[in-house]
Amino acid sequence: MLRDDDEIREQVELLESMKGVGKITAVTLLVKLPELGRVSHKKIAKLVGVAPMSEESGKKKGRREIKGGRGEVRSALYMATLVAIRFNPVIREYYERLLSYKKAKKVAMVACMRKMLIILNAMMRDKRRFKVGDRQDVSSRKTTR
Repeated sequence: MLRDDDEIREQVELLESMKGVGKITAVTLLVKLPELGRVSHKKIAKLVGVAPMSEESGKKKGRREIKGGRGEVRSALYMATLVAIRFNPVIREYYERLLSYKKAKKVAMVACMRKMLIILNAMMRDKRRFKVGDRQDVSSRKTTR
């Protein structure tokens, strides 16, 4: 399909422009998450299962945890985030900042997964390649619902 369909090939190349995202991750995101680039950053995080959900009722204040979502996408995103923490300066800086705030490594990892997913969602929405020096906040623009 990648060889035959120009549109899919362009989408894969667009996702691969972010360091950490390889062909397997890009194809997994396109196949298992067709909403990528079409829904808001909050909805996409919830679909994948990396959005913090609170367990609160009345006066009870619980911890925020991730739950639900699409496991295959989350697994692919986890592996991509491991690579991105080493080689993508934007994700690495965010991860190190969270660790400096004394966040647990697993919590920082999930936060980086969410940030990476939000950036990928905005890239697909705007059809823009990833650029390190781009200071424009890609996650703040309105999306169609």
